[in-house]
Amino acid sequence: MPRFSKECQQKLVTAEYAASLVKSHDWIDYGNLTGQTIAFDQALARRVHELTDVKISTILPQYTPQVMEADPEGNSFVWNSWHFSKWDRKAAQQQRPVYYAPIRYSELPRYIRENVEPIDISVRQVAPMDEHGFFNFGPQNSHSKAVCDRARIVIVEVNQNIPRCLGGYHEAVHISEVDYIIEGSNPKLPELVPGEATAADKKVAEYIVNEIKDGCCLQLGIGPMPLIVGKMIAQSDLKDLGCHTEMMVDSYVDMVEAGKITGRYKTTDPGKLAYTFALGTQRLYDFLHDNPMCCSYPVDYTNNVRIASANDNLISVNNALEVDIYGQVCAESVGTRHISGTGGQLDFVLAAYESRGGKSFICLPSTYTDAGGNIKSRIVPILTPGAIVTDSRTVAQYIVTEYGLFNLKGKTTWQRAEGLINLAHPDFRDDLIKAAQKQNIWRRSNKR
Repeated sequence: MPRFSKECQQKLVTAEYAASLVKSHDWIDYGNLTGQTIAFDQALARRVHELTDVKISTILPQYTPQVMEADPEGNSFVWNSWHFSKWDRKAAQQQRPVYYAPIRYSELPRYIRENVEPIDISVRQVAPMDEHGFFNFGPQNSHSKAVCDRARIVIVEVNQNIPRCLGGYHEAVHISEVDYIIEGSNPKLPELVPGEATAADKKVAEYIVNEIKDGCCLQLGIGPMPLIVGKMIAQSDLKDLGCHTEMMVDSYVDMVEAGKITGRYKTTDPGKLAYTFALGTQRLYDFLHDNPMCCSYPVDYTNNVRIASANDNLISVNNALEVDIYGQVCAESVGTRHISGTGGQLDFVLAAYESRGGKSFICLPSTYTDAGGNIKSRIVPILTPGAIVTDSRTVAQYIVTEYGLFNLKGKTTWQRAEGLINLAHPDFRDDLIKAAQKQNIWRRSNKR
């Protein structure tokens, strides 16, 4: 009999029993990303009329939470997210009780250990226990161990389909630290398939790939633009690239299989792809399973500016919703309508610039079409009122649209206005110049 089998059997409970441990006013951590609980969630939803004011925390949920479907008014359950997913956005737009917790992602484990309310119950999907008694968190290291360390009760929900993602550290929790074990329904992990890249996306990616040289270390964010950057790299002549990233995505698999990533010149974790969570297709999850080339770390390691920037030539690629002509970057909201979150964008904007030879790129198409079918500029005189500044004008470096790229560092307000207006769609440039003149950041000699 395996060493920990008896202890495992003693801690095995039904999802209904685990859900019965919840009391009104408790704080519960629901797990992260593809590790979000399912069986426990379904059982807890059935207690909707027995409970009040149960606060639930998660990050980027990938499953529809049944507690919120059972309680759309939020009388029993309150949903708190460290980073909005598609489900969070939809629920928030419907005026449901879904709330965002602003974070700098690199600091989240410390928030958990020092700043948040005491956690009554932690429950998350994990890979099956190994022969040493560890339940691997799978592709969602993030702040998982910090939550387990802080929680009064630790519950794991075993899913046979969660890949075992090697560390690093804090990639697993030992059975001695677990109070209860649920045998889950073993669902396949949800797959994140980004939309097709547009012509503007591809042009932006071309500008960025032209700035990358052999031996660079890559951080790619979420969305079609960073993904197309990875695919273009896979088809390029670049070699000996590294990976130190927050998010592992499918394009890293493309680059590894094309022989572009070796990690040979990395300072931290040489030869390894370091990451804190992964979202993508089953191909990505299969790639991560028991792969010694990959190392899973908590986010206060991957996103730590000092650690990330120790890698020379760190290239950071992230998205934005709008940029004003001062260089302020909004990647989180449209006015007051919440879309996403700060996540790790600010961490890597800072880290890439601190890195010797590093470059940080914020990407966005120059325009978008609103709900009324009107084409609007993403380069704006001032951010939409209520918009969140993700990257202040003092920290943003390269801004990139399909019309080019511009380095903000060391530039005056009039130089910034000129450079950013040149990135806007030509149809909007005259109006932007008029706005810059009115705001007294346009030099007379630069009139066109």
